[in-house]
Amino acid sequence: MKTLMGNIGLILGLFLLTGIYSHAQEDSDQVTFTLNLSKEELGINERLRVDFTMNRDGDNFKPPQFDGFKVVMGPSQSISSSWINGKRSFSKTYTYILVPTAKGSFTINQATIEIEGKTYKTTPQNVEVTAAVDKPNSQKTVDDVADESLHLVAEVSKANPYLNEAVTVLYKLYVSPNISVTNYRPLDNPTYNNFWSQDIPVTKHTAQNGTYQGKPYRYVVLKRVVLYPQKAGKLDIEPLSLEVFVDVPTDRRDFFGGRIYTQTSKTVSAGNRTINVKPLPEAGKPENFSGAVGEFDFSVTTSKTQLNASESLQAKVEVTGKGNLKLFQLPEPELPSSLEVYDPEYDENIRTYSTGMEGKVANNYTIVPSFRGKYPIPSISFSYFNPSTGRYNTINSEEINIEVIEGPTGNSDNVSVPSANKQLVVPTGEQFHFININPNLKPIDQKRFFGSNTFFILLLAPLLLIPMAIFFFKKREAIASDVIGNKIKQANKLARKYLSTAKKELGNKEAFYVALEKGLHNYLKAKLHIETSEFSKDKITPILSEKNVDTNDISGFIELLRSCEMARYSPFSNVQMQQDYEKASDVISKLDKQL
Repeated sequence: MKTLMGNIGLILGLFLLTGIYSHAQEDSDQVTFTLNLSKEELGINERLRVDFTMNRDGDNFKPPQFDGFKVVMGPSQSISSSWINGKRSFSKTYTYILVPTAKGSFTINQATIEIEGKTYKTTPQNVEVTAAVDKPNSQKTVDDVADESLHLVAEVSKANPYLNEAVTVLYKLYVSPNISVTNYRPLDNPTYNNFWSQDIPVTKHTAQNGTYQGKPYRYVVLKRVVLYPQKAGKLDIEPLSLEVFVDVPTDRRDFFGGRIYTQTSKTVSAGNRTINVKPLPEAGKPENFSGAVGEFDFSVTTSKTQLNASESLQAKVEVTGKGNLKLFQLPEPELPSSLEVYDPEYDENIRTYSTGMEGKVANNYTIVPSFRGKYPIPSISFSYFNPSTGRYNTINSEEINIEVIEGPTGNSDNVSVPSANKQLVVPTGEQFHFININPNLKPIDQKRFFGSNTFFILLLAPLLLIPMAIFFFKKREAIASDVIGNKIKQANKLARKYLSTAKKELGNKEAFYVALEKGLHNYLKAKLHIETSEFSKDKITPILSEKNVDTNDISGFIELLRSCEMARYSPFSNVQMQQDYEKASDVISKLDKQL
């Protein structure tokens, strides 16, 4: 009897525990929608933060009128999603920053939202606005913190360079220790009009400690470029603009006490920079000056000074040093007319550093003497402007004597003297000895066309082409009649068009979902001729319904937009990104068939 009573008690205990667990489970699954205020009493010179928080995602959010207050920022959305012990936790918040417009007692009325077909409302709360306080405690938003903590600066090495003098521009991104940068992408790259430009690749982005406006910052060099101004006067350096994705700490903390970060994106610009380019001085400018600006050495050398006739030698005209090596012409040597000279081969070995170009440029001339004798290569000069001293310098090469030891002796009476660097022409008196006076010409046999191989090929060609033409037209007609196949091909092509950018960013979570969301909105914009930036998910739904689009396809489209929003705040794997990309292609294909 005692055993029976004990079993009954055990069974009743199990039922009781099951009921308690079910009740707790029902409470945890209950939808909540609350209104939270940063303070219930504030001065008229302070700010009020209002948060509308829900534990389920909803649609058709409608805020109150905020009587007695002015909205200075918002609504901004933040989403938090996590899995703990196999259970999903979700939170979505709409945040407003308000400034009171008068003193008195005001009420923040209820807001509404639709979650799973039901409408939920917040509880109104009262706020007391008093006179101005001495030290207002203004509530800063995530965007406020990002604005104050992120700066893009263009540092120019010289504000007053000479024409064709190197100017280095460093683009530095200063980041406050309070936030962290996760990624960035360029929005507007400068074109550098009136400059010859050369990018210096930044292979490694290393953070360094520095100061900005007297405060400690970390900075990283994002871009280096060397500019050579091609015009005197005031020249503008166009700004570089970036979209930077940052993690900003909030006042909230997680279960373990760690600070919760919110991700946002900010657009930063380096701003316009103007430099005053000085023209090169006219006083003391050499006649042979060809635009070289920098510090250079100049030389003329030959591979040999003694050789036989019909042998060749190499003459090199070379400039080495630091400056605008790619932007001037090398001087040409004045060679004797009795030397056969070929067009020069240009050779350069230049590297661009943050201070400008360094290296060498050269012209290599191939020279072939035809007669025995001595041939002098006279000295030539090279002039350049040195911006460090503000003066012109001229370097003269040494005279070189070429001695041809063996070979025929030239006849000065019969030698034609062409201009410099032209090929030598030597008449010998036997220029026409190869002409045959008795050519022994024979008449060409006249063959008949009819009965020839060409005649039969042209005769039988139509018989072979007709079957091929019939096969080609039937194949083309079969392809044209495949309406379903053609629509599928066209739809797939359309999906690839709008999702091409997203496909390139697979593996990069933030950039992929930004591109995916833009692709979906651009498709609707092109297909329905609407500006989708003004439409939320709840407004897109009735528009597609009016076009008789299937409900499942509408739900798939809206679900993809939600994934793009949640991806900015939740970890997403590469597999899930690939699945979302395939879903987007399928949804666009289905919508296109119905629209």
